[in-house]
Order: sequence, then structure tokens, then C-alpha cells
Amino acid sequence: MARSVLPCIEGIDLFCGAGGLSHGLRSAKVDIVAGLDLDAACQYPYEANHPGAKFLLRDVTTVAGDELAALWSDDCIRLLAGCAPCQPFSSYANTRVAADNAKWGLLFQFSRLVRETMPHLVTMENVPGLQNKEPFKDFLATLEGLGYHVKYQVLNAADYGAPQQRRRLVLLASRLGPVDIPKPTHPGAEHWMTVRDAVGTLPKVADGEICESDPLHRAPALSELNKARVRASKPGGTWRDWPLELVADCHRKESGKHSAGVYGRMVWDRPAPTMTTLCNGFGNGRFGHPEQDRAITLREAAIFQSFPPRLQVRGAGA
Repeated sequence: MARSVLPCIEGIDLFCGAGGLSHGLRSAKVDIVAGLDLDAACQYPYEANHPGAKFLLRDVTTVAGDELAALWSDDCIRLLAGCAPCQPFSSYANTRVAADNAKWGLLFQFSRLVRETMPHLVTMENVPGLQNKEPFKDFLATLEGLGYHVKYQVLNAADYGAPQQRRRLVLLASRLGPVDIPKPTHPGAEHWMTVRDAVGTLPKVADGEICESDPLHRAPALSELNKARVRASKPGGTWRDWPLELVADCHRKESGKHSAGVYGRMVWDRPAPTMTTLCNGFGNGRFGHPEQDRAITLREAAIFQSFPPRLQVRGAGA
């Protein structure tokens, strides 16, 4: 009896950055043909870690649908994926002035490219707050108006094997038939990957030190004050555990007494907290190493984000 052959799926990754989404799609047997981003610093890591994929150094607003369509093969299922920058829709943005309209518009550009290319499959990921915003509602209306079957849900990456707590809105859409959100592979705290699972065997480094065998495993240097603070920090604790002389002036005020989400250590046997842009800074969140008196390294941050352990970020001469 002849074995059935699964059709090939070719993906294009909009707003690809260094290629985190592309890596995940490749792990799911999607052939990534191209990634697009306007940040030139992303070109080397994207091409180095995704051999065969084309990096397009472009602003998405300047890209026409026929340019993308030409990258797909005629006989493959076409996937258009994208994680537009999430800052305008994050909970942090709610504490600031109105979101940057140019960034809000990136989701409209995604809609435009869906209309112009009509891929078989569409996927996107973003912060949970996006689902209540007009750009997302417009995106849904576009997909449904074009005949796509759509499912979306807020998921915790820890339930799918990522070693961090990360709640994200995930959308899947298909013109080939109904779709559903995959069931968790690591459902519940007893199955979650932990900080120890992820980075427990990495070489020890001190603050300001770079691992000889891995230049990405480098810890930022701490001030003398922050060295004292990290030594006084308990895994899973807060700055409230410190002696008063170490507490920042802003946290001594009534307005800052409830801001306990910074200057914390991770816990070995729990997932890491959500990685943010400045996650290798001790004062920017609960990003202290569980045991060593330092902030996490760039390598550790990449592993918590589920990048491969030997992710390349720059060439030998850079």
C-alpha cells in the first residue's frame, strides 16, 4: 500500500526579527522561504540560523503582495505568518500616552498583504490586550470576509514546553478547512519546564563576565549598589526583602510601594518570568539569576525564549 505524502508548507515570516517564529515553524516542518524586517541588525542572525531562507531588509509598508507571492512555490501550501511589534498593545502601554499609530498600522499592513496574496494559511501572535483593540477586530473581519476559518485564543507558552511564563494571543486561519488551537503538550505547573531544566547546566559567570566558550553567555556588569541588592535578594522574592538602605527612593514612596515586579531573582524549579526587551537587566524585572549574584545573560534569555542553544547572533568579524 502506497504511503501518503504530506504536502509541503512554505512560510513567509513578516516582522521576523532574529527569527524566533521562523525557528518554531521550522520545528513544525514548515519550509521557511523568507523573513522580512526593517532592522538591519536582524539580517545576520536570521540568515545564519535559517539557511536557505531569504532575508528581506524592507519596511512592510513598501512591500507589494506580488513580491511575496513570487517567493512561494506553485505546488506548496502557502503560509503567511507575522508577529507585529507588540508595544502599542501591551499592558505597559496602558500606563503611557496613546500608542504609536505607525506601529498600530503594522497590523493593517498584515491585513493588506493577506488580501493581496491570499495564502492558504495565516498565523499571528501578539499580546493578550490586542484582542480588544480595533486593529485586531479589523484583522478578523478581513480574514472572515475572505473566507478563512479562524480560531484564536490566549495561551501560556509554559503549557507548550517553553521554560517561561508567557501569555500570548495566538491566531490560526485557513482557507483549506476548519482549524483548531493545538492542545497543550505540557499542561499545568507539574509539567512545566523550569529555569533549572533550561539553563541549569550552563557555565557559571560573574556579573560583567563573558564565558570563554560562548560570547553570548555574558552577564552585564552591576553597580556596587546593585551587587549588594542582588546578594540581598531571595529566589522568588522582591526588594521588600532588602534592608531599608538598599531600597530605591521611588519604592520608599507610597506611590511605589506596590511595584514589586522588579529587582527579583528567578526560582530554579519554576519557569522564568516573561522575557521583555531589557530582560538582561537586573532592575528591569525578575531577571536575577536564581543562585549566582547577577542578572541573566543574553544566552539564558535566548534559551528562555526557546531559541536553539547555539543561536548565532553576529559574524566572527562583528
